[in-house]
Parts: sequence; structure tokens; C-alpha cells
Amino acid sequence: MPRASKPGITARPPLVLLLSTKKKHPSKDYVFAPQNLGDSINSDALEYFPSFTIDGSKMIFTRRIASDEDFYESNFVNGKWSKAAPIGGNVNTNLNEGAQNISQDGQLLIFTGCNYPEGEGSCDLYFSVKTKNGWSDPQNLGPDVNTDFWESSPSLSPDKRDLYFASSRAGGFGGRDIWVTRRLPTGKWSRPENLGESVNTPGDESCPFMHADNETLYFNSNGQPGFGMTDLFYSKKVNDSSWSVAKNLGYPVNTIDDQGSLIVAADGKTAYYASDGTDTKGGLDIYSFQLREDIRPLRTLWVKGKVFDKKTQEGLPSAVELTDLKNGHLISRIQTDEEGNYLVTLPTGKDYGFNVNRKNYLFYSDHFSLSPNNPDSVFTVNIPLQPIEKGANIVLKNIFFETGKFELQNESRSELDKLVALLQENPNVKIQINGHTDNIGTEKDNQVLSTNRAKSVVDYLLNRAISSQRLTYKGFGSTKPVADTLTEKGKMPQQEN
Repeated sequence: MPRASKPGITARPPLVLLLSTKKKHPSKDYVFAPQNLGDSINSDALEYFPSFTIDGSKMIFTRRIASDEDFYESNFVNGKWSKAAPIGGNVNTNLNEGAQNISQDGQLLIFTGCNYPEGEGSCDLYFSVKTKNGWSDPQNLGPDVNTDFWESSPSLSPDKRDLYFASSRAGGFGGRDIWVTRRLPTGKWSRPENLGESVNTPGDESCPFMHADNETLYFNSNGQPGFGMTDLFYSKKVNDSSWSVAKNLGYPVNTIDDQGSLIVAADGKTAYYASDGTDTKGGLDIYSFQLREDIRPLRTLWVKGKVFDKKTQEGLPSAVELTDLKNGHLISRIQTDEEGNYLVTLPTGKDYGFNVNRKNYLFYSDHFSLSPNNPDSVFTVNIPLQPIEKGANIVLKNIFFETGKFELQNESRSELDKLVALLQENPNVKIQINGHTDNIGTEKDNQVLSTNRAKSVVDYLLNRAISSQRLTYKGFGSTKPVADTLTEKGKMPQQEN
């Protein structure tokens, strides 16, 4: 319910004239028009908790028939959802499975299992992996995550490094709080951390959903100021340990009724939720609607592909990193599968450095500059990694200079630090940095500029305690172009072993 102000005596103020310009409220022309997803998804049973792969091609949801909860899946084909069917494998049982979340790449399923004989408490978190024969046997996330209290409503970050969930465990702010556990290098999950007082209250918070932008968290709460007993809110991740003050999604998304969960697609504007609307097929059905602009997360694209050995063409399990070039912060770090396949999300409106690393190989780099109005497209980047050997070379695509200058820009630091790490890990490697330019200007000027740019990279390495005996540099002007683009971001140094 809305919070009442404290009673008191207010003196009558003097007459004050205020001059202002009115701004159009974002909800003025907003139309809230939920659409039932139809007979392929909804039935005379209860359907709720939808979750989607990032490309929107697959949905997994919970269906409750009588008192038994199971998972169903549907594929989006030719503009419509296929008839939902139970998911394959051994996840569905005669016990209750619900409140699931499928990873953005469709390879991992985290869900809530209740009253399992091996469980730590009444409801625990479990995971299952996609295989050729369906979903694998469920595995409990273990005592570091699950307790003898209630754990439910899991939501994976897009890079599968963080898992958000609701729990009634001790040590929180209220009855049920939202927590996060982080995947360790061993593959296990860390002891959970509470998201803090910006999100959690003395009341109950539940149903967290982390959007594909890896920044915007939606959840419900009955402890924040709202319209009803339980409302929907969102908070933005400031860093790994702090969050912005929760914001109510407002009317008509929130009403005097209790609100459950909210899922937002990668486009940042299409939302899904469960409701017993007037056109329900039977009890709770799954609906979609368009979010108001002021409560949308960042629209998110993605890049996918395969990492492989340049010489043998065999797939390579590797680390894929995405960095915000403006501030150098790591956005995501994922591990490819055993065959080298990967998928990384790309929220629009930022410039990213993209790096792939594997021991005994030269790293690969690329960059993406995504405006908010970037076309909806999937980037496919298959990556041949070059083994470290004499004569091997790579193009450093995230080294930036201003036009006609050779001073390194701050956006170059992330990539240069990776080069430093490569040289530190391989103390016997010697490299030559080759500088290149386009064909604008005189060849003499281009020769000088390319030499000075290559020298700037070497100077950076020297300042990071890399021995001068391991470093040489050379400028090639415009005689050996290494990129098709004529922008400054195309004029990168080249590294040769």
C-alpha cells in the first residue's frame, strides 16, 4: 500500500509564483495491452515462470497440473510458438520442479526442486546441462548455496558467472532476500552474498531476473513503497557489490493486486509475465506486453562463434572476455564449451573490446561499437587462434590513436595489459611491433607516424617492466595495410613473434 506521510502542523506559506516548463511524462501515451500467448503455450492448467534463450527461439516454462509442477518447452518458428511439450531428459519427476531459468545460450538450466530426498531444505536450487539426449540428471548446487531454509527463483547472469536467487536464510534484511552466488574457477559456486539494502528490505523480496544487459535486475517486493501488497521493481548494478536504489515499475504494471515475476527479452522492450486475465485459458497464463520506455533495460545484441586452432582447425576451449573500452571494466568473461563454441551478449550504447585467450596461443582481439540504434543483427565471429611460435603474428585491434597523432588513448590500456600478461607468461618470447597507416597523406608522413605509433606501444611495454631485449618496432606507413577500414580504429599496430 502507499506509505502515508507523518501527521503534523503545516504553516501556510506565502504566495510563490513558479515558472516551469512541463515535460511529457513517459507514461502519457503508454498503452498497457498484455497479449495472451495462445493455445500453443497456455492450457486449462497453470502456466508461469517463462524463460528464454537470448535469440528468443526457445521458451521453457513451468506448468502445474493438479499439484505437480513440471517444465515444458516451445520453439518460436515462422513467427509463432510451437505446441509446448515436456522437456526431454530426466529433469521432470513426480516431485515439484519450478521457477526455472535457462541460460542465454540454452545450454544450462537452473531450477527449484522441492522436497527432494537429497535436498538441504524444503526447496533447493539444482542445475541440469543440455546434452544430445536431452537434459542431464539434476544436480544439487550444494551446501554452500542451499541451506535448510528456502531457496528459489534462480536467475543466471548472461555470462553464467553470477546466479541470483531468493532465500529465507539467516543473515538477511527480512523474511526473504535476494542473494548472489558466483561461479568459481573450479566450476563450483561461492557462498552467497546479500544484494544489500538498496534491493532488500525488512519485508520479502523474490523472483529476481537479471536481464541480458547484465546490469538491470527486476524483482518483486512487499517491503518497498508500492501500490499493493507486492509490487515489481528494478535496480541497476553499479558494480559487483552495490546497486542503485530500487525503482517501482509503476501503474499499470503494478496494481493493488500482488505481482509475481517479470521477464524482459533481449530487445529491452518485450516483457512476459503470468496473469489470470479475462481471456485466460485456465487460471494463470503467460502474457507478453511492451514495457514503458523509462523502465526498459539496454537493448542487447550478441556475438557467437567458434574458437579453433588456426593450424589444425580443431575447436579450442578458451576464455572469452568483453571489456568496456571507456573505463576498462570487465563486462563479462565466459568459457567456451569443449568444442570452442561461445555466445557473448552485447548491450547497445557502448564500445567494447573483445578478447579470446588460451595458454600457449596468441590472444585474439576485436572491437564492437554499438549505438543504441544499431540494427538488430547477430555477429558471428569464428576465431582462429595462432599457436605461439616463430613468425606468428596477430593484429592488435583495440589500440587507438587520434587522427595524425601517436599518443595512446586510454581505451588502449586493456589490450596493452593483455599483451603485457602474454609476455610475462612466456618469458622467452620476443616480439616486433609493426605500425601501419592508411594511404591518406604523404608516404613520408605516414612512415613517420606508423613508426612513432609502434614505438608508443613498445614504450608502454617498457614501462611495464618488459625487457627492451625482447622488443623491436618498425613502421610500414601505408605499404602494408592490415585493415579495410579508413577510420582511426583501423590503423592498429601488428605484433609479430
